[in-house]
Amino acid sequence: MKKLALLILSLFFVSSISAQDKRLKGVEKELNKILEATNAPGFAVAVVEGDKIVYAKGFGYRDYENKIPVDANTLFAIGSSTKAFTSSILGLLRADEKLSFDDNPRTHIPELEFYNNDMNNNIIIKDLMRHSTGLPRHDGSWYYFPTHDKDSLLARIKHQEPFTGIRQQWYYNNFGFLAQGVIAERITGKSWEDNIKDYFFVPLDMNRSNATIAEMKSSSNAALGYELKKGNVISKMDYYDIAGMSPAGSINSSVNDMSKWLITWINDGKYKGDDIIPESYINEALSSQMVVGANTPDDKFPDIHFANYGYGWFLQSYKGHYRVEHGGNINGFSANVAFFPSDKIGIVVLTNQNGSAVPSLVRNTISDRMLNEERSDWIGRYEEGLEKNKKAQSDAEENSETSNVKNTKPSHVNQEYTGTYSNKGYGEFEIVLKNDSLFTQINTDKLYVHHYHYDTFELVDVVDGKVDTTDYGQSLKLTFEINDTGDISGAKAKIEPTVDPVVFKRTPNTIDVDSKTLEIYTGEYDISGTGFKVYTKGDALYLFIKGQPEYELIPTSKHKFSFKTLEGFKIEFIESDDGTINELKAIQPNGTFVAKRK
Repeated sequence: MKKLALLILSLFFVSSISAQDKRLKGVEKELNKILEATNAPGFAVAVVEGDKIVYAKGFGYRDYENKIPVDANTLFAIGSSTKAFTSSILGLLRADEKLSFDDNPRTHIPELEFYNNDMNNNIIIKDLMRHSTGLPRHDGSWYYFPTHDKDSLLARIKHQEPFTGIRQQWYYNNFGFLAQGVIAERITGKSWEDNIKDYFFVPLDMNRSNATIAEMKSSSNAALGYELKKGNVISKMDYYDIAGMSPAGSINSSVNDMSKWLITWINDGKYKGDDIIPESYINEALSSQMVVGANTPDDKFPDIHFANYGYGWFLQSYKGHYRVEHGGNINGFSANVAFFPSDKIGIVVLTNQNGSAVPSLVRNTISDRMLNEERSDWIGRYEEGLEKNKKAQSDAEENSETSNVKNTKPSHVNQEYTGTYSNKGYGEFEIVLKNDSLFTQINTDKLYVHHYHYDTFELVDVVDGKVDTTDYGQSLKLTFEINDTGDISGAKAKIEPTVDPVVFKRTPNTIDVDSKTLEIYTGEYDISGTGFKVYTKGDALYLFIKGQPEYELIPTSKHKFSFKTLEGFKIEFIESDDGTINELKAIQPNGTFVAKRK
């Protein structure tokens, strides 16, 4: 698990709108060069002006292996370009006086809790919409531990540490958009998915668009996702089911459908004369609500003068033109949806390449033409940057000194690292022992728990049943913690870079022991005059000391039990030569004591 042959494509396109606009004359040559330079399987692009689609084409392949072409109706996952849809639902509900953006989100989701009372009392809905809650991303929580239950995802927020104060700094956070989706669900009584369909897909005739991976898989003309390995190998990726985090990025759409969404924004919320989004909300969403970065223009991008955020939209200047845009990335797909409100021009680019430069390269190439600006050599800049990055990476690898300390050993045998590891803000995973090696599974990924040094291990991908040894030293590190009794009590991982490592508490794996076997441990025991009783109740074993509550004992291995509610306390029954149990060891943080059976 990582911290998140050159194929010259036989290029062609499928067109639904002919390139009649003279500004776009010959643009296919440039777009084909982008496809070739990036080694992308395929992409689609559409351009709107005013209330019309002036250009829509597909390039390359939606199914690379079978050479099935992309067209303007091909479905792609648009990732975080979904966010503007989610916030717009709240804009509609505000117009109906169902909420205020100054409401505390807990007004609408009473069980929602944040990390501390300052956040509980002072965060408002507007903070969710503009990424100003003080929370960092904590994306490992939903990405590694997905669930379709939005409410259970929301419950994790209480345990997620902020990195700064409310409204002190912009920082991207998907959970804020999950919360917006749930607020809408509570007000409308409908799922976020149904709200998206009813408020936007149906009135905008976005007939091919959907909001779930299940629908994507069953759709005709849907793109498969790919990633680029070793710089030039196009490799297929599985669809990622974003599940309950859907309000932050689950929409699948085509450039023809997304053109209708752009037309609505360019025309003050109207589509074919119908009011879709309130104009007052449009104006507010496209205005600066939070400063993303306070940097002045640099030599590389002298024409970008600011970087702000509205509601589900990034705001920048581009060669003197006000630009509104939002990207999207999810396994195997990248997207960009952009428009220039003053110029009434919009561009949407969707590609089936993971973490791709295609959307921005295509968007900028077409923007220069549509805005009648000087045409920058975006492909040249990309290729130059690619070469610089390769050299920098090569130099870094050549000059790097690994932090791995050689010839160290773990403090415990492998068996003692097994168990279930859980964190309330994230989720849980189980480490198991198989053929003297440790493995785990996070989401659907099987991972080898490889020893790095001391009690630090790393989670290495298992691909097609084989450990990917090329990941050694580069994978997510897991450092195990030891309690006062010397047991492995948990593990921590630097999943969220802005805060301390996330700690997962360990619960030892249990074994099944039938009630008849449990009876051999029952009886009264004595430690230096202090008596206690061990007995069964139902199918469980209990220990009781006078003046204390009864403690349930959980079997972890033969004759060994842990206390269900006390960390670091264990009982080991001692078997005599004749097979009887006549004493036990009580292992606790302040020592180990032997008790005799009366």
